[in-house]
Amino acid sequence: MRTYERGVEDETLSCGTGVTAVALAASRRGATSPVHLRTPGGDLRVAFDAKPDGSFTNIYLSGPATRVFDGKLEVADRQK
Repeated sequence: MRTYERGVEDETLSCGTGVTAVALAASRRGATSPVHLRTPGGDLRVAFDAKPDGSFTNIYLSGPATRVFDGKLEVADRQK
């Protein structure tokens, strides 16, 4: 799965919301939980319970977590 995110204005390595949406849509086409998806950022798994009324509960996304950025935040003195 590949994701282009607005605001970033580029393709991202992965998107939890997008991966979950794809997994639930795949379920409507016969895929069973858990659904395994491959993104440029790594392989992810979405587990869920599908209810007879077409809704989903107990949705869990799992996969590797990797640090991709380090930064430092400096807060300006507001008393000036």
